Amino acid sequence: MKDLVLYCKSYRRDFLRVKRLLATIEKYNTDHIPFYISTPQEQYEDLISVLGSTQGFLWVSDESIVASNPRAPLGIEKTRSGSLSQQAIKSEFWRLEIAENYVCLDSDCIFIKEFAKADFLAPDGNPYTVIYQNKEFFQLALNRGLDKVELNLCKEGDRVKALFGREGPNYYCPCPPFIWSAKVWRSLDETYLQPQGLTFWDISSDDHPETLLYLEALLNFKAIPLHPVEQLFRIYYYDWQYYLLRRTGETEDKLKKNYLGVIYQSNWDWAMDFGQPRKAIASRMLRRIKRIGRYLQSYI
Repeated sequence: MKDLVLYCKSYRRDFLRVKRLLATIEKYNTDHIPFYISTPQEQYEDLISVLGSTQGFLWVSDESIVASNPRAPLGIEKTRSGSLSQQAIKSEFWRLEIAENYVCLDSDCIFIKEFAKADFLAPDGNPYTVIYQNKEFFQLALNRGLDKVELNLCKEGDRVKALFGREGPNYYCPCPPFIWSAKVWRSLDETYLQPQGLTFWDISSDDHPETLLYLEALLNFKAIPLHPVEQLFRIYYYDWQYYLLRRTGETEDKLKKNYLGVIYQSNWDWAMDFGQPRKAIASRMLRRIKRIGRYLQSYI
């Protein structure tokens, strides 16, 4: 079993983004950490047609990840929304016993500088844990009058804390890359889920996202030492946030001092959608131009 791998769960719409991610991994992966991609079985040929070859990554099917949990009904991923299915499959990747730890990436991640195992694993061999209270983003949202952003995330944190009976501050790791330990996921399964006759599919929901379930499992069951680090990638949750930070002088080159990469959210970086009809592209372009115009007008 490997000590560390990179992993991305993807699907057809994001294959152009995966191609971009793969190019940055090939450029900056100084320790040659193995990179795994999973997709539905029936989308494998499309993946290869976009990436051009099978070089630079190893592929596993989503179905094999689902089947690796003997208590999960086969085909359960087809009964869930795409987002819920994706978060459960990512969280169950450890069951393949490929690696003790994995860096879970989204398709819209981009590395911007060299990285190595030491960026993800502490000297004792355990992974770092990205964990923080998210105050910077909450303040940005508050400054723009978006009070509900913090309110909704706090409610989410409270709901997941309540599952484990933990009191105290809410902690977050809302964006990839996530550095996940198989030991933590196993402790959640053996200590919390199995005694109640549950699987991860039963508790993973919009109200209980996988990122908070992992953090709470780590804090409650202590399967590994907590080596806290801050966010590894700069994420632009919304296009208004991107343009606001650009106005302050932020560039990818400057980000290299503090971040390994950047994430341009796929829900607004729509030009990278694979197979999107031109009519849909034009419609989204018009909406985005109007939105940017309203944003810029507020500064004139």
